[in-house]
Amino acid sequence: MNVYSPTVRILGIDPGSRFTGFGIIDVNGQKNRHVHSGCLRIPLKGEFSDRLKSIYDGISELVQQYQPCEIAIEKVFMNKNADSALKLGQARGAAIVAAMQVTHELYEYSPNRIKQAIVGRGHADKTQVRHMIKMLLLLSKIPQEDEADALAVALCHAHSRHTQRLMKDLA
Repeated sequence: MNVYSPTVRILGIDPGSRFTGFGIIDVNGQKNRHVHSGCLRIPLKGEFSDRLKSIYDGISELVQQYQPCEIAIEKVFMNKNADSALKLGQARGAAIVAAMQVTHELYEYSPNRIKQAIVGRGHADKTQVRHMIKMLLLLSKIPQEDEADALAVALCHAHSRHTQRLMKDLA
């Protein structure tokens, strides 16, 4: 992508210790174009550190290949199970470190903020999010759950990136 292009490439990440969704979009003004998306399926065998390395390696490969300008990631929410929340936080950390290899433009969004941006209400269900992602990005089929969540993170950032950049510059 040309450095002087008005197009901005955004990588959205939905972190998880078993499945990490990713979604890459190009944003040019109000136009959003799907570039690539999917889900890293993390092997359950071996040590947890091996799973973290799989996340790191997978996201590293994506950022090297697609060279995003900005990264958006879902914030960790507190889960009833502390062990699950800790593992999710570690998976999120592995994804962040891998993503930061190409840019230091990292933005974080809460699940409710993402749903609000995509569906129009913060407590929308996953089916609504998946359907809206298909419609907004003109996809031929409804994406799988983790993939849709990552694309939702990227689109949420696309919709609010100007405000987020101003806030970051003021900080």
